[in-house]
Amino acid sequence: MTGSHLHQWPAQGRVHHGAPLAEALPREVADAARVVLVTTRSLAQGALVAAAREAIGDRLVGVFGAMRAHSPVEDVLALAALLRAEEADLVVALGGGSVIDGSKVACLAVWRGIAEAGSLIAAAASRGAAPSFWDGAAPSPRMVAVPTTLSAAEFAPHAGFTDLAAGRKYRALDPWMVPRAVVLDPAATMNTPAALFLSSGIRALDHAAERWCALEPLPFSDAVSRQAMIMLAENLPRVHRHPDDLAARSACQQAAWLSVMGGWAGVAVGASHGLGYILGAARGVPHGITSCLMLHAVMRWNAPVNEHRQKELAHILGGEEAGPAIEDFVRGLGLPTRLSEQGITEAEIPGLAARWTGDAPIATNPRPIRSAADLEAILAIAF
Repeated sequence: MTGSHLHQWPAQGRVHHGAPLAEALPREVADAARVVLVTTRSLAQGALVAAAREAIGDRLVGVFGAMRAHSPVEDVLALAALLRAEEADLVVALGGGSVIDGSKVACLAVWRGIAEAGSLIAAAASRGAAPSFWDGAAPSPRMVAVPTTLSAAEFAPHAGFTDLAAGRKYRALDPWMVPRAVVLDPAATMNTPAALFLSSGIRALDHAAERWCALEPLPFSDAVSRQAMIMLAENLPRVHRHPDDLAARSACQQAAWLSVMGGWAGVAVGASHGLGYILGAARGVPHGITSCLMLHAVMRWNAPVNEHRQKELAHILGGEEAGPAIEDFVRGLGLPTRLSEQGITEAEIPGLAARWTGDAPIATNPRPIRSAADLEAILAIAF
C-alpha cells in the first residue's frame, strides 16, 4: 500500500442496533417539531408504520406512502413538495433502499430549491464522484432511517433515483444526505418478503465482495468487508431456514452495515454494481436480484486478474472458486442466478451492454472493461 488516501466518515451520528423501533425512535425525533414519515403502500397500513406513528407522536405532520421501487423521479419530487408544504424539519424513512434513497434525494431537492425533473437530473453526480466535506451547519430537513431490507442505503451519502420513461438511473450525491441516525430493528424486517430480504443480503455481499476483490484494497476496507462476508455467509442461510430468528436477522443487518464501510475508505466497487444499475433502470430488476445475477458472472470474468483475492471469498462460502461458490450460495437461498430467469432474452444483451456511458463503477472494475463487447461477455456468462 503506497500513496495518499482519504478516508471520509459519513455525517452520521448514531446507529441503534438490536433496539426495538418503539424504544429507539422517540429519542431520535425528540428535537424535531415537524416530522414527515415516508414508507411504501405495502407497509403503510401495517403494524410497523403504526408503531412509528406512535413513536413520533404529535410531531407527525404528514405521511408519504407512495414511494415506488427504484425511487422514480416523480415520487421523489412529490415527496419534496410535501416536505416544503409541511415545513418538515425531520424525515423518518421506513422501508427498503428505494424508500431511503428517495427520501435522501427529496431532502436534497428541498435544500437546493429543485422542483422539477430536469433540474434534479442535472444535479445528479457522476458515479465516480466523491462526497465533499461536511464541515459546517447541517441543512434541514435531515432524516432518520429504519431499514426493512439489507440494501444498506441508510449508510451512504449518495442515492439512486430513476427516470422511468427513459429507463435511466441517476445518482445524487451530498455529504448531508446520509441519515443522521439509523435504527436497525431486526423485527422491522419480519414483514419483508423472504426473497426481497435474502436478495438484499446478496446485495450486501456484493458490496463487500467487490471491495475485497478490488485491485487497490486498503486495510480498513479489507477488515470490514471480510467480516461482512463471514457474517452473511453464516446468517443468510439461518434466516432462510428459520425466518423468525431475530438474532440471525440482526447479524445480517450489522453485516450489511459493515459491507458498505469499505467505501468510506475510498475502495471502489466494480461491474456487478454497474451492470446492476443498468438492469434495474432498463428492465426493472430489483437491486438485490441484480446482484444475484451479476456477482457470480463478474467474478468469473475478473478471475484472471484477482483470483488470489477471490480464493478467500470462495473459502468463506465453502467453495474453491468464487464464481461457482457465489452461484451455489445464492441458489441455496432459493434465489435466481440467471438473466433468463428474469425474462431477459439473449437478444437483449447487446442493447443492455450499450447503455454503459463509460462511468464508474464499471470503469473501476478490476479487470478493465474497454467496450460494450466486454459487458456483453459478462452478461453472456450470466444468461
